[in-house]
Amino acid sequence: MTNIEYLSTLLSNKYILVFVAIIVSFLVSLRSYPVMILLVNRKRLLDSPVNRSMHTKRTPTLGGVIVFIIFSITLIIMALLLGLPRENLLDILAILAGTILLMSAGVKDDLIGISPKKKLIIQVFAASVVVILTDLKITHGYGIFGLEELPYIVSVLLTIFIFILVINAFNLIDGLDGLAGTIGIITSTAFGIFYFMENRTAMILVSFALVGSLMGFLKHNLSRKRKIFMGDSGSMFVGFLLAYQAISFLNYNTAEINEQAFAQAPIMAIAILSFPLLDTLRVFCIRISQKRSPFSADRNHIRHRLLDMKFTHKKASLILGFLNLLAILVALLISGLYINLQLYILIVAIPVIYSSPWLFTRKKGKLRLTVPRRIKRLITGTSGD
Repeated sequence: MTNIEYLSTLLSNKYILVFVAIIVSFLVSLRSYPVMILLVNRKRLLDSPVNRSMHTKRTPTLGGVIVFIIFSITLIIMALLLGLPRENLLDILAILAGTILLMSAGVKDDLIGISPKKKLIIQVFAASVVVILTDLKITHGYGIFGLEELPYIVSVLLTIFIFILVINAFNLIDGLDGLAGTIGIITSTAFGIFYFMENRTAMILVSFALVGSLMGFLKHNLSRKRKIFMGDSGSMFVGFLLAYQAISFLNYNTAEINEQAFAQAPIMAIAILSFPLLDTLRVFCIRISQKRSPFSADRNHIRHRLLDMKFTHKKASLILGFLNLLAILVALLISGLYINLQLYILIVAIPVIYSSPWLFTRKKGKLRLTVPRRIKRLITGTSGD
């Protein structure tokens, strides 16, 4: 038996595959970030603070480039060692093609800026590449509101819309040290666990290679001396991969093609992605109610409310990560109910879960319940005590 054959046999064990995918990408990223930070500092490719910025000094950006490089290297090498079928290799190539398109737009936006219209066109094109080349699309409505088999055009357009929605939702939450990395790790791990249960080797590799890459980024994103930001290049790339995982999860669990389908897959996908989706919906509603463009910048994100409560960046990220896990747990607990009832419960539960920090305030070292004022401020977007 050759060394490659031995490694392929070893990696065929799902537990070893998960461990190696995380450890390899994490360790390589730890060695890569200091080099990128040094390069960015020397070339002065720094992000300058503005009025609404969370930081007060110029900080290296383009951290997402390293996440992309480490993820891609880990994915390609391990896919070859595993001897994945040609179909899986083509899927991986399509993923890399789509992410390269997004990376090019993100890097340009980080360095010199790019118009929202051009960015949207590139996002649509990247999503279309994956949908067309891999035939990945949502074909079934799971019985939600009576929807069953979806027409081809509707299926394609819906899939592309979900890609665009998740990419931009994740991009919008990247404004706090540690937040994008924490939510990315949680969501990718959650999807990876389901892929593990379904024995989907290629998707296990995608999920946990991303987890390891983000763990390395998170260490430096939370660092005081060697801090680096993800940038639009990273947030769009990670958002794209999370959208791909969500759609692949939904597509595989369509009842007609899989006897062991997870019938509540749409509910679980919503719960896993609940934080970026809710935060985006919330700020859009606030901006529209204030007769402003939904794409205008402000300090009305959920993260801003936590900072107004005097939480540090790290604590705010941990709180939101914990609440994301809580939303996933709720979805698991109600999974035995009728799917439309699950959806109604989740629509009510998710806003309540993410508004829970505002139910309390500190006074003389004690927590006191202050529901009406804080909930009103959370909804309307006003700040202050």
